[in-house]
Amino acid sequence: MAEIIQRDGTWTFDGDTVRIVPGGKAHPVRQELGEIAVPLAAVAGVSFEPDRKGGRLRLRLRGGACPVLRAADGRLKDGADPYVLAVEKDRTGVAEYFVDEVRNALLIEQVPDTPVDRFLLPGPTLPVSGGGGDGTASFDGETIRLTWNWKAEESKTAGGASTLPLSRIAAVRWLPSIGLENGYLRFEPVEGPVSAPPKYDPYALDLWGMSKREHTAVLVAAAVLMRLPGARKPVDAPETPPALAKAAEPAAAPAGDHDVLLRRLRELGELHRAGVLTDEEFSTAKQAVLRSM
Repeated sequence: MAEIIQRDGTWTFDGDTVRIVPGGKAHPVRQELGEIAVPLAAVAGVSFEPDRKGGRLRLRLRGGACPVLRAADGRLKDGADPYVLAVEKDRTGVAEYFVDEVRNALLIEQVPDTPVDRFLLPGPTLPVSGGGGDGTASFDGETIRLTWNWKAEESKTAGGASTLPLSRIAAVRWLPSIGLENGYLRFEPVEGPVSAPPKYDPYALDLWGMSKREHTAVLVAAAVLMRLPGARKPVDAPETPPALAKAAEPAAAPAGDHDVLLRRLRELGELHRAGVLTDEEFSTAKQAVLRSM
């Protein structure tokens, strides 16, 4: 038995299963997923990445094994990735031992690192909900419901909440907000995608990146994705999330875009005064915008 207990979470390995329990202050995506039992057959590799503060323990899954990673398509930051554990400096030795134990088991069992033809993990527990920005998405296994808040455009709120049976969905796509670009959770109906941008699309959430909780929309995407016809086709390569730290930083805006940045600052102030953003979230988002000016 190998075990590592950190503030960020606890990982244990009994020779057959890596059990992952998020810490009490882990990212909302990990909190909502809860405890995950990863069978050894789903593991492509494991590594410890040291840094000056300690390091990161990273479990790499075989391509197509996890519906959440499939829905995220490499866009989850390390903090939100359920298969990354922040390791403190005094536990680096334990992390290295954990890596050795898992690697030895993979070698003994001769587990390949090739993609799989079906999901090996169950995905988010139903019913699941998530989102932010201009609304919330929920899914009970049969029906998707998009509920709008006061920040949504009239083109969405005029018709009330949008309800879509799973049989009407051809595809689902999630993209987080990066820098000054909004993200989205978008459901494409079988009759064809809506040409309007997510801000006006009644089948999409417009995600603004104002809160970590917005990333929980990927859990709704994963739950829907794994129930769509043809969703279990193997992918071309193991799911190894790329380093997105630089991409996540707001890009410097051209001088002509200062009006956009000022408008974003005003929006942030309104959301803060309305109680939508906490003091910490407001301060973080404001500093990100100011750095772009």
